[in-house]
Amino acid sequence: MRVKTDERRQAIMEAAAALFREVGYERTSMAAISARLGGSKATLYSYFKSKEELFAAVMMESMGEQADKMIGLLAEPAGDPKSALLAFGEAYLDLVLSDDVVAMLRVGLVDANHATLGPLLYASGPEHGWDQVACRLALWSSEGLIAVTDARLAALQLKGLLEAGLFEPKLYGATPAVDRNAVLSSAVDIFLSAYKPIR
Repeated sequence: MRVKTDERRQAIMEAAAALFREVGYERTSMAAISARLGGSKATLYSYFKSKEELFAAVMMESMGEQADKMIGLLAEPAGDPKSALLAFGEAYLDLVLSDDVVAMLRVGLVDANHATLGPLLYASGPEHGWDQVACRLALWSSEGLIAVTDARLAALQLKGLLEAGLFEPKLYGATPAVDRNAVLSSAVDIFLSAYKPIR
């Protein structure tokens, strides 16, 4: 019975994802999703309390597995934070610059003027992910690999360095004017220079 329930939830999310991409968040309704699935709105609401919750679930699934692997790259720096940060940065850019994630982010940004959708997306996605990165950085700092006093701020600064010149052009459908490898390499160097431990 559980497998059937999981399969139905997955089918709902796939139908919703397709509609969100096709017509946008605002013009997608629970009725349209249920019509595409051939079920009832009551079935949808038994899985998701609202369209906002469904959209957030679709967004998180599009990023979930990759994000977990990406955070895992920071688990074992083996005394070499630079290699771990480069691997993490590469995986992060693969994720955040992917067509699927960018398409869903565009929908979320365009329609995030709703009181609940924007905060829900942020809390369950970027905020949660970068909080995990901050925990890893705090651990590295306790082990003397780096020296941070505010791990959350350091994590967000790393995010900004990695995205510089790459993420905004992708979001707008423009071609970045900077080389991705150069951005990644300098982001890690700048970060480690700012947070190198005092010996």
